[in-house]
Amino acid sequence: MLAKVTSCAVVGLEGVLISVEVDISRGLPSMTIVGLPDAAVQESRERVRAAIKNSGLPFPSARVTVNLAPADIRKAGPAYDLPIAIGILLANEQIIGNVEQAIVMGELSLDGGVRHVSGALPMANQAKKEGFTTLFVPAEDAPQAALIEGVTVYPIESLLDLVDHLSGHKKLAPYEMKFSLNGATPPYASDLSEIKGQEHVKRAVEVAAAGAHNLLMSGPPGSGKTLIARSIPGILPRLDIDEALDVTRIYSVADQLSADEPLVHHRPFRAPHHTVSYAGLIGGGRWPKPGEISLAHRGVLFLDELPEFGTRMLEMLRQPLEDKIVSISRSAGSLTYPANFILIGSMNPCPCGFYTDPNKECTCSVSMVKSYQKKISGPLMDRIDIHVEVPRVPFEKLSSQRTGEPSATVRDRVEAARCVQRKRFADTPLQTNADMGPGEIRQFCPLDETSTNLLKSAMQQMQLSARAYHRILKLARTIADLAEAEQILTPHLAEAIQYRPRRMD
Repeated sequence: MLAKVTSCAVVGLEGVLISVEVDISRGLPSMTIVGLPDAAVQESRERVRAAIKNSGLPFPSARVTVNLAPADIRKAGPAYDLPIAIGILLANEQIIGNVEQAIVMGELSLDGGVRHVSGALPMANQAKKEGFTTLFVPAEDAPQAALIEGVTVYPIESLLDLVDHLSGHKKLAPYEMKFSLNGATPPYASDLSEIKGQEHVKRAVEVAAAGAHNLLMSGPPGSGKTLIARSIPGILPRLDIDEALDVTRIYSVADQLSADEPLVHHRPFRAPHHTVSYAGLIGGGRWPKPGEISLAHRGVLFLDELPEFGTRMLEMLRQPLEDKIVSISRSAGSLTYPANFILIGSMNPCPCGFYTDPNKECTCSVSMVKSYQKKISGPLMDRIDIHVEVPRVPFEKLSSQRTGEPSATVRDRVEAARCVQRKRFADTPLQTNADMGPGEIRQFCPLDETSTNLLKSAMQQMQLSARAYHRILKLARTIADLAEAEQILTPHLAEAIQYRPRRMD
C-alpha cells in the first residue's frame, strides 16, 4: 500500500515542501530510502525501525521503499524520521487518519521520543504560504513554529503521542504562543556612563547608531575601543516585530535559538575572533549556512583588531557592505542571505600601537606603519562612514567619580532619529539613512549654497571619491535628524566631513 506524508526542508532561509512517499510491497524485509538523501537521512532507517518497535508497534516484515520528492533537492538532517515513521504506519494500515493538510517534522530517538530539529520557523512560514493549516513538530520547537500566525501547531513528545492523536484515541492540545517584545532590558556588556572621557568618540557612536552607519575606531592599546564598541547594543533602537521575525528566521536556520527564547528580542551583537574561517564569517561551507555577517543582520558586527583578519577576508566584506546581502554560489546553485548590519571596527595605528600617541614613542619604522595600515584597502575604508581617533585617557579622567550620560538617554535620541527616518522612508523599502541610494540622496539631502561650496572644497582637498560624497551626505542627514533639523545645515555637513579618514602620506 502507498502512503504520503508532507514534510519540509530548508534551502537557504526558505522552506521547501518535501513529499515523503512510502510503499510497502511483497519481498524480503528491507527498507530503502531514495530521493537524494544524505548520510543522516540514510541512517534514519535504523532509528525509525527501533522507534516503531520500542513504541509497541509492529514494523512491517516486507519490502519498504521511501521516496523523498522532489528528488533534485538535497535532503539533509534527521528531520524526516517522524514523517517516514508515520508514512510506514499509514501504509501498513496501523493508523487510519488524515494528514493531507498537515506537515510533519522531527527526529526520532530509539525509544520513540521526538527530538529538536533546526529551521522550524522557516518551515512553518512555508507551510502557511502553501496553505497548510496544521504542523506536527517536536515539543521543543513548538514555541518557534507558533510564531507564524494562521497555523495550528501541535507539540509532539513521542511517536506514540502522534499515533494516538491521528487515530483519535487521545487528542493533543495545540500550542498557544504568547510573546511580547516589551521585555526587560538585557544586561549589556557596558554602559556609556561608565566610559571616562572620549566624548567625541561617544558622539560618533551615537551618530553611527542613529543612521546605521559603519564606524572604525583607531587608537593605542587600552584606550577603550573595545569597551566603547560593546556599549553600542545599549543605544540601538528596539526591534519591531517584523525585524525580530527576520532575525529569528536566520538564527532558526543556524540552530542558535533556545526553547526558552524562541524569538530574538534584541538586536544581535556579533564579535568573531580574527581566526574565524571564511565560511564562518561570510557564510557557506559544504552545506551552506549563514555566517557571522548574516547573524549580525539588523544588529552589529564588531571586528576587533581589524587588520588581523587578513586582507582577503576583509575584501570579502565589500559586497555585503554595499548590497546588504551576501550571495553564496556553489555548483548545485546559489543562495542569498541577508546581511544588513552595522560594521564596527577597531585597530591600532601601527603594529606596536603607539604611532599617534603623544606620550609614548612608537617603535615602528615608517614602512612598517604604512604596511600595517595598507592591510585595510582603500575601497573598504571608503565604505566606512565614520573614522574616529581614540586617544589615551588621562589619569584625571580615569580617577574621576563623575559618570557620563547613560546609554538609556542616548538610546532615546537614537530612537527619535530612527522614527524620523521611518516616516521619511514610509513609502519605500528603506529603513535608515545608510540604506539610501543616489536617488534618495538627491531627494532627501539637498544643500544650500554655503554647504555646497564647503563640500566642493572638501572633495578637492581630500581627493574624495563619488562613494565618499554620497556617504558624507547620508551621514550629514543623520546628524541633522539627531539635531531635529529638517534641512542639512553647514555645521551638520562639517561634522560629517571631519569623520572621513586621514591616512599618512
